[in-house]
Amino acid sequence: MDFLQVSGRNILVMGVANRKSVAYHSAKVLADAGANVIFSVRSEQRREAVQKLFPDAPCFLCDVEDQAQIDRLRDDVTSLLSSSDSENSDDGSSSLHGIVHSIAFADYSAGWLPFHETPRPAFLQAIDLSCYSLIAVSNAFRELLDKEHGSVVTISISTTRMAAENYGYMAPVKAALDSSICFLAKAFSKFSTVRFNAVCPGLLKSSASAGIPGYVDSYLYAEEATLRKQAVQTGEVADTVAFLLSPRSSGINAQGIVIDAGMSTNYFDADLVNRGN
Repeated sequence: MDFLQVSGRNILVMGVANRKSVAYHSAKVLADAGANVIFSVRSEQRREAVQKLFPDAPCFLCDVEDQAQIDRLRDDVTSLLSSSDSENSDDGSSSLHGIVHSIAFADYSAGWLPFHETPRPAFLQAIDLSCYSLIAVSNAFRELLDKEHGSVVTISISTTRMAAENYGYMAPVKAALDSSICFLAKAFSKFSTVRFNAVCPGLLKSSASAGIPGYVDSYLYAEEATLRKQAVQTGEVADTVAFLLSPRSSGINAQGIVIDAGMSTNYFDADLVNRGN
């Protein structure tokens, strides 16, 4: 039974780094469910890695800091789907049915600084890459997205209100991303029923987390704070991404779906509290 109903749907996945990344796991779930997955990565090195992981899938280069490259990506995907449509008589095969935006970047080269010392260039670059890129990509692809059943999913974090020193300015950046989801959903509702949602996981073992100072200690604490005493798995996040891209989630729009294994309800777990005494 095709529960997800994503078979034959065209999904653009942006941001695969390696086998540990949320984008990779999401693409794997979608491909296994029969979706036509198209990839976009920032560098030739990443493209070579993706082609090894998904040898039959098209993969394009796009640096989302450059609007011209975003526009070129749209044109490349449009051409790809148009050529596929000429070989396939199924209705809607030339539309893009979904986008996975799994792109984030923070420059921690200045070291672990208190939030009020955040370098302006680092903050603005993080906003551009991690938040504005979603707006720019959505706008560029607005005519190609399936106006009735399109879905855009981005990757946020479980909470932007927990002021973890080592995560620093990325929490406010993710807060801007969370807000952008609502505004994009509202704006697109004027001419379509394209949905915009975020998947908001707790701490993961991913390639993106490797560059965060002190992340391992935070990860181990977060694991103990979950109700099940087991950290959130990247595959669990990917399953939710696939669900939000599918028609099965048609009633969910402008939402952030938190996947934290109950951590947000368990900060005052007796074992954790007693350990600190």
